[in-house]
Amino acid sequence: MAAKGPDVPEEIRRKRPGLQHKLVLVDRESMTVEGVMNVESFDDEEIVLETNAGVLTVLGHDLHIRQLSLEEGVIEIDGYVESCDYTDENPGRSKGILARLFR
Repeated sequence: MAAKGPDVPEEIRRKRPGLQHKLVLVDRESMTVEGVMNVESFDDEEIVLETNAGVLTVLGHDLHIRQLSLEEGVIEIDGYVESCDYTDENPGRSKGILARLFR
């Protein structure tokens, strides 16, 4: 019997028709993410992506966006990945102006 994940309301998932979410991480140094709707921010230590499964924050060192196609919803990232974290809110839109200024 397969384990079933928690029920997530459809309005939180924000799916685009025909766009599947998938994350593939190889040796913590190469990552491909499908289902990307927008790149909120990026630098060599943090990449924040809006995906159809929520906001994905990738933390690491020497992170580089190798390829990005928002039309296809795919991003390829190189660098050392320390963590990947999903949230259900959009950080750029939910924080106040002071939080964005002092980031």
